Amino acid sequence: MDTTVMLGHGSGGTMMKRIIDEVFFAAYAGEELLRGDDAAVLSAPAQGERLAFSTDSFVVTPHFFPGGDIGRLAVCGTVNDVATSGATPRYLSCGFVLEEGFPIEDLKRICASMAEVAKEAGVHLVTGDTKVVNRGHGDGVYVNTAGIGTLREGVNLGGAQCKPGDKVLVSGTLGDHGITIMSCRESLSFKADLQSDAAPLNHLIAEVLAAAPGTRCFRDPTRGGLASTLNELASQSGTDITVEEDAVPVKPAVQGACDMLGYDVLQVANEGKMVCVVAPEDADAALAAMRANKYGADAAIIGEVSEAQPERGSKVFLRTAFGGTRILDMLVGEQLPRIC
Repeated sequence: MDTTVMLGHGSGGTMMKRIIDEVFFAAYAGEELLRGDDAAVLSAPAQGERLAFSTDSFVVTPHFFPGGDIGRLAVCGTVNDVATSGATPRYLSCGFVLEEGFPIEDLKRICASMAEVAKEAGVHLVTGDTKVVNRGHGDGVYVNTAGIGTLREGVNLGGAQCKPGDKVLVSGTLGDHGITIMSCRESLSFKADLQSDAAPLNHLIAEVLAAAPGTRCFRDPTRGGLASTLNELASQSGTDITVEEDAVPVKPAVQGACDMLGYDVLQVANEGKMVCVVAPEDADAALAAMRANKYGADAAIIGEVSEAQPERGSKVFLRTAFGGTRILDMLVGEQLPRIC
């Protein structure tokens, strides 16, 4: 096996077959992928089920960081996007854009990480693609994943479903991923270890839906963080949302890093957290379901949905620890480049 990626690995010939067989197939190929066809043949949904479909691309730098790598991020990101609809993620595709000279051992490490988290999530990597670009024309590796899930009849989640009186929950501490990536990129050191929160949350979502049938929607607060996510939900539903600052879970090390760097932790990216809006009578059940899952131990009820004033439109408010209230805006511009 070659030690670095070469242009021939994207040529469609014997070198490409070798990298597919010895890297991708060796790491995560199942029955569908091993057939080697141009399209995977998959089981159709049962009667009454629907399909949920999502796709995402990942360009994070560095490729490896505490708590994960670009491969784990790619699988978790697409699994979570599909699961926010209430669907059960089933199948993933994976496309690699590799730069000539990228170490094969690093590629194997990424693929092994993808296989591990796909197994945890219960999804199958069933088809993919590989392209190689000239040295200096990429950043080592970019990954695209697309996911398909099955959605049972009667499940209808979405931001437009939020209603006044509903409660807003988060599944854990905020800002972990964005600050971890920044600390790695800038070689910053902190007394406490920082680690990305990248995680597959499809099982947590299924457990919340089982416990809280009045769940309105899920949304993963990735780029733009909690602030941007809540503004999106408020706009979709034509409501206001008020968040209690003291109720938002944040690790002291992350808050300290944000204070030092001048970031608002509510605008920092997360890759293993979920925002959930539920009917008020189901809030406690949803919270208990989150906390029973290993990825939701720090879950909290952080706010409430209310009527918006028609003359000014939907707003998100933060009730501060000092008793004041301020508008919580969406992120403007790019705060943390290349975080996913």
